[in-house]
Amino acid sequence: MNINWYPGHMKKTIEDIEKKLKLVDFVIEIIDSRIPYSSRNPLFKDLLKNKKRLLIFNKSDLSDPKLNEEWMEKITDENNFAISYNAMKPNVNLVVKKSEELMADEIKKYQDKGLKKGPLRAMIVGIPNSGKSTFINSISGTKSARTGNRPGVTKTNQWIKIHSKLHLLDTPGVLWPKFEEKVGLNLAFTGAIKDEIMDRETLALKLIEKLKNIAPASLEERYKISDIKEMSPLEIMDEIGKNRGALMRGGLIDYEKVSGIILDEFRKGTLGRITLEEPNEFL
Repeated sequence: MNINWYPGHMKKTIEDIEKKLKLVDFVIEIIDSRIPYSSRNPLFKDLLKNKKRLLIFNKSDLSDPKLNEEWMEKITDENNFAISYNAMKPNVNLVVKKSEELMADEIKKYQDKGLKKGPLRAMIVGIPNSGKSTFINSISGTKSARTGNRPGVTKTNQWIKIHSKLHLLDTPGVLWPKFEEKVGLNLAFTGAIKDEIMDRETLALKLIEKLKNIAPASLEERYKISDIKEMSPLEIMDEIGKNRGALMRGGLIDYEKVSGIILDEFRKGTLGRITLEEPNEFL
């Protein structure tokens, strides 16, 4: 299943991020903790290489807590601090505290010169639908950034004061021109790529195949199916259709409806706390 989605505005966003990096002290990168590898734009590696990063493992309430810890341990170093986060339950003090820890050396340089460092200024980046706007709105207590359960909502850069010690420069979510199939599927599963360009039925079938391997109990419990290991993804989809009444005339399965059910319930966390990627697959 070949998946690519790179609107023209995303190229412009990358160019704009590069120009405005000089305005900030560090970068806050929002990561979807269900897909910690696939939700990190590889273009940022070179683009942001001279900036320290606070890595926000957002949507941690939807992902496996054990894998959250494993992922954060793997990618935390002196220039990259990772924290588990749920933007629906904002914690301003945690973000400010970790920002100050990340930038402790730079703050000390000011203090050694007898100067007082003003508020830290951070650029916030992430892929579409990573929860970036929700993070900003919840932590600032305002609706400064537009939100939506779909990619491509934030369109412009804007400064937001979230604390006397921390100001944020918001940027639109951005993908990259080409990605491998596994990454593309993970992005599509979580809604980072617009459903309008997808074959949702094939996508749902692929998600069932993935969940059958990594979280079979979630499918069995939610959709009242037994012996799932002996079933093909299509047979599982058929059972979900029957059990949820997604049928057309003549008892035929309404695959469009079933696809909507499985994708929506995975994205909302109704199937449980599931992480689609393990560190040893990529690191």
